[in-house]
Amino acid sequence: MRKVLMVAIALVTPLLAQNAVPEWCKALPRPEYKSIERVPVSDPWFEVYRPAPGVFAIYEPHQSEETIGYLIVGEKRAIEFDTGMGISDFKKVVEELTKLPVTVLNSHTHDDHVGSNWQFDHVLGMDTDFTRKNAQGSKEDAQEEIAPGEICGALPSQFDAKAYATKAWKIAGYIHDGEKFDLGGRTIEVIATPGHTPDAISLFDRANGLLFTGDTYYPAPIWLFRPETDLNAYAASIRKLAALEPQVKMVLGAHNIPVAPPSVLSRLVMAFDKVRAGKVAPEPESPGKVLYKVDGFAFLMKAPSP
Repeated sequence: MRKVLMVAIALVTPLLAQNAVPEWCKALPRPEYKSIERVPVSDPWFEVYRPAPGVFAIYEPHQSEETIGYLIVGEKRAIEFDTGMGISDFKKVVEELTKLPVTVLNSHTHDDHVGSNWQFDHVLGMDTDFTRKNAQGSKEDAQEEIAPGEICGALPSQFDAKAYATKAWKIAGYIHDGEKFDLGGRTIEVIATPGHTPDAISLFDRANGLLFTGDTYYPAPIWLFRPETDLNAYAASIRKLAALEPQVKMVLGAHNIPVAPPSVLSRLVMAFDKVRAGKVAPEPESPGKVLYKVDGFAFLMKAPSP
C-alpha cells in the first residue's frame, strides 16, 4: 500500500507544480489582445492573431517568455520569423495558416526563438559563429524554460519534459543586412540589428509600414546582460530603427504583445541613452543583474562593477 501511495504522489506532484499559478501568469490574458483579430488553430498551446493583413502572430502564452513568431504571407511565398519554444507542433500551426512554401528567418538564435527550426527545410541564418553554435541545439537551455514557475497551465499532453531539448537544425544558407525577399506582392527587407546578440535582425515590410523588431524591442524588460550582448552595437541598432520611424505604421516585437506604435522607436533610444548616461538608478534584480526602468521601458543588465 505504501508503495502504491508513493507512486501516486510521484505522479501527482509534477501536475501540482505544473498547475500552480506563477506571478507572471496572473497578468494574462493581456488586455491588448482584445483589439486584435484572433485566428482559430487546432493546438491549444498556441494562440494566433492577425495584427495586419497577411501577418499572423503565433503566440505562446503558457510559457514565461511569451514568445511571438510571425508568419508573413505573400502571394507566392511566406516567411516564418522565429519558430518559438519547440514545446508543441509549430509547423502544424503554420500549415493550418498557409499552404505556401515557407522560409524561416530568426530574429536571433536564442533557444526560445529557434525551438521548431528543425521542423523546416529552408532555414536561413546570419553568417556568425554565434548562429552556427546555436544551430547545434541545447538541452540545458531548453530545460531551464520548463523549470518551476516557467509554465502557466498545462503542457501539451504529448510533451516529454525529460527529453525536452532545442533540437539541432540545418542552416540552408546565409542572409545579410539589406537583403530583400520577394514573397509575391510583398517585399521583406532584412535589417541587421546586432546588440542583444551578434546575429540579431529586424524585418521591414516597407510598403505596409510593418517593422518586426525581434528582441531589439518588445514591451517587457529587454535582456541586455548576456555574454553575447554588445551595448554599443545595441545603441547603434536602435538608432538605425528609430531613423525608420516616419515610414513605420506598426512595430511588432517578439514577446508579450505583438503591436506597438512607431513612437516607441525614438523613445527607446532616448530611454537607453539616459541609462548609459547614468541618469537612471538601477534596481537590484537577480544576482549579478539590475533593472533600469525609465519612461515606460525596462532594461535588464549586468550589475555595475563595485
